[in-house]
Amino acid sequence: MKASAFTRYWLPGLLLQSVVVGGGYATGRELVEFFLGAGPVHGLLGMLVSTVLFSAAAVLSFELARLSASFNYRSFFGVLLGRGWFLYEIAYFVLGLLVLAVVAAAAGEIVAANLGWPRVAGTVLLIGAIALLVFRGSALIEKVLAGWSFVLYATYAVLLACYLWFFGDTVPAAFAAEPPAVNWFGNGVRYFGYNAAIIPLILFCVAHLDTRRDAVTAGLLAGPLVMLPAAMFFVAMSASYPEILAEAVPADFMLQRLDFGWLAALFYVVVFGTFVETGAAFVHALNERVALRFEARQRRMPQWFRPAIATGALVAAVVLAASFGLVELIARGYGTLTWLIILVFIVPLGTVGIVKIRRLAAASG
Repeated sequence: MKASAFTRYWLPGLLLQSVVVGGGYATGRELVEFFLGAGPVHGLLGMLVSTVLFSAAAVLSFELARLSASFNYRSFFGVLLGRGWFLYEIAYFVLGLLVLAVVAAAAGEIVAANLGWPRVAGTVLLIGAIALLVFRGSALIEKVLAGWSFVLYATYAVLLACYLWFFGDTVPAAFAAEPPAVNWFGNGVRYFGYNAAIIPLILFCVAHLDTRRDAVTAGLLAGPLVMLPAAMFFVAMSASYPEILAEAVPADFMLQRLDFGWLAALFYVVVFGTFVETGAAFVHALNERVALRFEARQRRMPQWFRPAIATGALVAAVVLAASFGLVELIARGYGTLTWLIILVFIVPLGTVGIVKIRRLAAASG
């Protein structure tokens, strides 16, 4: 039975956006590090660069995965890199641990700051929610990630409207300010670089795509779907430029200025949900990788392995998060891994990947 237009065109981008936001811009700190530091105008230009690159990489990834029926990252990189597939896996493990550490640290901060609970309570809640989600598998993950995306869009739109209503008079001056001497194009590439590693994690949904048109349409939509909430958040943050640059968690700063209890509660519930989504996607991809190993031995992975792997990965990430602060993790960890992801994924995708897409398309008639 052919999948619906929503499933074929919109679902891949929505899943990608759901995973990116938790580790990519939920707290606002990532947008400061990669974009707002270049000034509002150049920051938006950098975000446009990221959007275009996201769409291009998604088109190529979706089409290569569709033609080769590679719906998990191990199979996909077996096609793309051949015997070098393990290079991505090394980068994936390191990045996955880093992203889980970021969301674990941020979840602890949110619970401590807003409920007065110990930070560990937020981490325990995060672990439990992720373990429950990955236990149920791909079908539930697709529904939760896609559904939560709409909640996220609405919440960011409300935050943008409220913040600009009260502080929007400062935005023109912020955009007119002399921009710092920062490489905004390079920042856009770097931001895309570390987030690009997420594309192979959502390839399980590419099984719904039937034609090249499906892959190209879904890929072209993916970039704007990923970056639209980030752009809304960024414009709102610009109303407090440049003082917001020094804030460890810019979202906290903005919500404290608004002093709307209901909006803060809504925002943090939504953000916590994005942390769960991001963590679930990374762990689910790892689970599917382990399941593939079991299949190679003609065995089925025990169901209890899924939450066990989730718990183990998150405990390791908590240890990492306790060793470094949120700002340090984002500023140094993401920057270091960006070039590794570009080297082992984006460069091969834009060269070898295109060649293999042509060959597979020709072979399929």
